[in-house]
Amino acid sequence: MRRRPRRHRLGWATAGAHPPAPGRIMHAEIAGAGFAGLAAAIALHQRGWSVRVHEKEAELRAFGAGIFIWENGQRVLQALGAYEDVARGAHQAPAYETRRNGRCVSYQEINGDNPFLLQTMTRQHLYSAIIAAARRRGIEILTRSEAVGARPEGVLELAGGRRLEADLVIAADGVRSAVRDSLGRPCARHKYQDGIVRVLVDRAPFQGGSWEHVIDFWAFEPRTLRILYAPCEAGRLYFAMMAPREDKEAATLPIKPEVWASVFPMLEPAIRTIGSRGRYDIYETTRLESWSAGRVAIVGDAAHALPPTLAQGACLAMMNALSLAVLVTGAADVPAALQHWEAQERPLTDHTQARSAELARTRALGAGMQWDDVGLVAARHIPFGTRPEEFVRRPPGA
Repeated sequence: MRRRPRRHRLGWATAGAHPPAPGRIMHAEIAGAGFAGLAAAIALHQRGWSVRVHEKEAELRAFGAGIFIWENGQRVLQALGAYEDVARGAHQAPAYETRRNGRCVSYQEINGDNPFLLQTMTRQHLYSAIIAAARRRGIEILTRSEAVGARPEGVLELAGGRRLEADLVIAADGVRSAVRDSLGRPCARHKYQDGIVRVLVDRAPFQGGSWEHVIDFWAFEPRTLRILYAPCEAGRLYFAMMAPREDKEAATLPIKPEVWASVFPMLEPAIRTIGSRGRYDIYETTRLESWSAGRVAIVGDAAHALPPTLAQGACLAMMNALSLAVLVTGAADVPAALQHWEAQERPLTDHTQARSAELARTRALGAGMQWDDVGLVAARHIPFGTRPEEFVRRPPGA
């Protein structure tokens, strides 16, 4: 049976500065139980807020296949109390290499004592760890609860007409955010020439040696294709299969195994098992003029979707959600705190989004990852709201 949300009666109804009464617990309504929404919920709850998360789907599950979590994301996960569950089982590759037309053009040792920390895993593994952290705190998550809009004075609107008042409303409902769009904030979207099929396959044929690495396979002859190969937990392997939108044979589902295997014969044992699985998404960016409207904050893909070329989508989403919780806590003026939050976090987010877009446009990763690349600033950034001295590198295999 669908659980009906309880309505919180608060003592104000404008978008201005209204400090909470002494002793009153601040309350947040959050649209979207993805990585950004749950990270915000946990971080706010840690700081004494009451929170409620609305998810329109019937089940709490991750969409997609695999995911990369760089050091900045790992630090946020530790702050949220989810890091141990994530690191337990996640793959820590000893190296990251790029192979172009069968030749290694870039090789970098990672993890261990190296400066770049990266864990690869299935999206469900990451999601399960964050859900577990939220449940340990007793956070209320309502499924089949669809948010369709918000008001700047601090109101979340649900399908069916219910209106829920809050000190803070968070739109974390993804790229096609209904809550964001209801606010009328100017939003620019751009699509690029390539898209990607994400799929998980059995890792059994690929064990030991360089098969433990993250490998970025590129081909520019006889056609432009890419497979990003990333080992995950529990014997799974993540393929991110890039194809130009104009290549109707490669950019289609179900995939045509003969097309892909002819270009990447070394991966044919896995390619042949994909069948009808996978999803094809076009590279795109979303850029908002402003990340907030009154008491409503917009986070994650709803605010700054970016191509996956630097694998920073989830890391930035969780990082910005954590800093949001820190900066609104104790604020007498929530709208002003949200403006402060955007001013602080947006420069790095915009920079990373712009570099990700450039790599999507130019396909420059085909020449190899540049490990001094300015685009990797985010990967080594120490997020606001974390304690640098408390982060402990987890040894590979631990």
